[in-house]
Amino acid sequence: MLRYSEAHIVAVIDSECAGGSIPALTGIPRGVPIVASLREALRYQPQILVTGIAPPGGALPEAWWQEVKEAVAAGLCIANGLHTPMAEHPEIKPLLREGQWVWDIRREPPNLKLGSGAARELSCLRVLTVGTDMAIGKMSAAIELHRAAKRHGMRSAFVASGQTGIMIAGDGVPLDAVRVDFAAGAVEEVVLRYGREHEILFIEGQGSLLNPASTATLPLIRGSQPTHQILVHRAGQTHIRNYPHVPIPPLSEVVRLYEMVASAAGAFVPAPVAGIALNTAHLSDAEAQAAIAQVEAQTGLPCTDAVRYGAEKLLEAVLKDSKPV
Repeated sequence: MLRYSEAHIVAVIDSECAGGSIPALTGIPRGVPIVASLREALRYQPQILVTGIAPPGGALPEAWWQEVKEAVAAGLCIANGLHTPMAEHPEIKPLLREGQWVWDIRREPPNLKLGSGAARELSCLRVLTVGTDMAIGKMSAAIELHRAAKRHGMRSAFVASGQTGIMIAGDGVPLDAVRVDFAAGAVEEVVLRYGREHEILFIEGQGSLLNPASTATLPLIRGSQPTHQILVHRAGQTHIRNYPHVPIPPLSEVVRLYEMVASAAGAFVPAPVAGIALNTAHLSDAEAQAAIAQVEAQTGLPCTDAVRYGAEKLLEAVLKDSKPV
């Protein structure tokens, strides 16, 4: 939200970092004050409280419930990205006044259908960000690619598939709130909707084929029927986070895996991995450049940190010899 949202963010609530600097802590050039509590945040006259965390399981920590109730009592609306719904919650609903709303983003869309592979008939390019793990920058890579395409004058759209992406874009499909039987169909519906009006789509990836807890990656591949993929990886990461017994294979093998799964032995159109988006946020500039060069040498694919250096190199790789299908 801090990096990409066009909303006017007036304060960040973080009791551990209160008084700190957003640019110093995150590298994001946004002069937003960090405060310790909702009570302090109210001094900046906010209108909406956003639950800006994504804990395992998507539940709100018990200590935060009181602040949410205080926010509603103070007249704020709520943008809720957690699995725990709030709009009908018995402790929240009675506090809502006329004009106040709660946006439960992780709600299954209505009128779901099974996937059919219909997105393959679209004439637009469909670029899906895929990853070696969860939470490594797939959304950021997709947004940076979308912005690069817009700068090139292309009719581009960012298709969000997670709660933060939806809050930034204002639309999308909350994939982890959709029953698995309908997941590919839910992706297909939103891709069809955007694909008819745009020449290129950048679809936010979720999870990873390598992560034993991930269920969202395959429905995204099948529902979007990508023409291209961008592999996202955190520089230096060797194992799946929280699963030290699951190693990340060499990136050239991961590229091969995603290409094989996307094409399903020829059942679907090929979706080559056009490039590598490398997350180097934890490295110095010299270390980042060395890591990028190493990945390019290992994979033979264009590589850059799209947030740090821009996504033009990756966009060029996608557009090179591309023909709408």
